Amino acid sequence: MSEKSETLNTKKRFKVPHTYVILFAVILIMSVLTYIVPAGEYDRMEDPATGRTVVDPESFHSVDQSPVSFFDLFQSIPKGMTNAASIIFFIFIVGGAFQMITATGAIEAGIGKIAKSLQGKEKLMIPIFLVVFSIGGATYGMAEETIVFVPIGIALARALGYDAITGTAMITLGAACGFTAGVMNPFTVGVAQGIAELPLFSGVGVRIGFLVIFLIVTCIYLMRYADKVKKDPTKSKVYALEIEEKGQHIDLSNLPSLESRHKLVFITIVLGFGFIIFGVFKYGWYITEISAAFLAMGIFGGLAGKLGPSKLAQEFVVGAKSIAFGALVVGVARGILIVMQDGYIMDSIIHGLAAAIQSLPKGIAALGMYFTQVIINFFIPSGSGQAAATMPIMKPLADIIGVTRQTAVVAYHFGDGFTNSIIPTSAALMGVLSISKIPYEDWFRFLWPLTCTWLVIGGVLVLIVNAMNFGPF
Repeated sequence: MSEKSETLNTKKRFKVPHTYVILFAVILIMSVLTYIVPAGEYDRMEDPATGRTVVDPESFHSVDQSPVSFFDLFQSIPKGMTNAASIIFFIFIVGGAFQMITATGAIEAGIGKIAKSLQGKEKLMIPIFLVVFSIGGATYGMAEETIVFVPIGIALARALGYDAITGTAMITLGAACGFTAGVMNPFTVGVAQGIAELPLFSGVGVRIGFLVIFLIVTCIYLMRYADKVKKDPTKSKVYALEIEEKGQHIDLSNLPSLESRHKLVFITIVLGFGFIIFGVFKYGWYITEISAAFLAMGIFGGLAGKLGPSKLAQEFVVGAKSIAFGALVVGVARGILIVMQDGYIMDSIIHGLAAAIQSLPKGIAALGMYFTQVIINFFIPSGSGQAAATMPIMKPLADIIGVTRQTAVVAYHFGDGFTNSIIPTSAALMGVLSISKIPYEDWFRFLWPLTCTWLVIGGVLVLIVNAMNFGPF
């Protein structure tokens, strides 16, 4: 038996369960915990200054145990689908809209032009994409929005001799660096600083420094991986997928020329994203409004590319069907949170983790906050949701143990951000993996070393900002 055959047989023997199986197992574990973990909850109240619902940190109290029944276990999935409906339909709409644009041929022609210009200097592609998408993550919290760009990144990466992971990572990890650094992220730093009563986006200079560090580390890691794949395609974590998708690779020697109609499509895309950025900053748009903007972008882009109305409708359905797996994964993943909420154990877990910090020496209390947020992020992957649930507790806790509130905010947005790219409860991650066709287990194998590196760097930076009394207070 050849070495390659032996390797393939080993991989088959140790195959990780299907993504749905993993998520359902987590739901089952959480259901069991509703029988074990004492039920409790915090009182929620509306903050008159911001209108947001916040937790009263002094209000935690025990409630009657409410274990999830066998039938409730199964109900959590349709409830999760309903609860995450806006994100699920966002994924469907983005997939359909992107397919309408793709059908014009503009993406293929544009990628071909870029790929040809990067021949011989392919390595420049990775830092360029990382930096560009980090700006989106740092300024308007780009996360789910990266989904639409993933097919472009994959096609370009494959055209230059890389794989789907490289194409996906240079987009999503760029956005993740910006999102985690939180330079002007309204959904994490903005919400957390508002709750902590800090000046909005204060400390921006330090956070820019965070972003530079994250980008350098991520760029080195991704470029080393991409270089290995280019030299030996069998080193790809998704080698089987690359073989399966071989016919989808772009042939640089036989590409359509970039025509005027293609340029009109790109103008439509640029105007569309400009419109989205304006809406996010000016009017606080989120999923519903952004979905509508993407739909309009797809329709007008398709018309600019000379597709008829019926053809546009057909392509929309094709695009939506292609990412049905990932859209449904989001609902299944949300079922985990539904079980925890219905069993009244989510607040109990948060309370227990936060209370443990008070017993730590002051020197490592900030680290305790940080790792507490890392754990909580698995259960509350929403940045603004985690801020609303934990910052009202962390703010007085920081005052009690002598840690600045700004340090508590840093511990929060690091804890919220680093693991978003690897936890299965992240809707954005599941949407990205669905559209890229990368199995979760393969993505995990690729990303866990970088995630561990990020977490260590984050811990060091939390210690540094704590030592420097990062403020203003």
